[in-house]
Amino acid sequence: MITRLPRWVESGAFVLALIAGTINAIGLLGFEHQAVSHVSGTATQFGSGLFAGQWMHVVQLGGLLLAFFLGAAVSGCLLHGSTLKLGRHYDSALFVEAGLIVVAFYFLSRGLAIGQLAASAACGLQNAMATTYSGAIVRSTHLTGIVTDLGLMLGGKLRGNRVDKRKLMLFLLIASGFIVGGVVGAALFAHFHFTALLFPAGLCFVVALCYRATTTRQHLRSGNNSQ
Repeated sequence: MITRLPRWVESGAFVLALIAGTINAIGLLGFEHQAVSHVSGTATQFGSGLFAGQWMHVVQLGGLLLAFFLGAAVSGCLLHGSTLKLGRHYDSALFVEAGLIVVAFYFLSRGLAIGQLAASAACGLQNAMATTYSGAIVRSTHLTGIVTDLGLMLGGKLRGNRVDKRKLMLFLLIASGFIVGGVVGAALFAHFHFTALLFPAGLCFVVALCYRATTTRQHLRSGNNSQ
């Protein structure tokens, strides 16, 4: 059951979705209207470019797909196990993500498109951080699965099935976080252009520090209880 998820999942999922929504909004506004937080549209454009023979565009899109993939691979190296659990190296993954976003800012603010690859890798890393646990698929960089699950829950409710309220709240928080991130990203980009990327980078860093502090307190508490 979803009730077995740790209590910090909801707040963490909201913040991660906000980060991804912010990056994606900046991407849509500043990367030639190219989304970076998910790969479905990028893959479609990649196929269309192959058909049209737009080889430079194909190389660019292929790079984004590969960067997302490699970001997920980095997450796989840092994190072990298929369950959400306090003590795993989510803070390390978030520090790496923050670094990738800063790299994206550095290159994009100088007009170098390679920054898009760093932003895509950051999103791939973040998306891979979330796991399948107790029947809940927690993905924070896109809403396709979330909206699908919400639709399934509504259909089940209309049939008279019981709704898992905690799962519903988790999915609504992810959706709202992504949308709020879109608003924040658009507002920041309008005023600061690619410097706006420093906001999600800083937020990643703060979340990582908070998680590390929480993990440290938990270890100290466990050590005191065992004495």
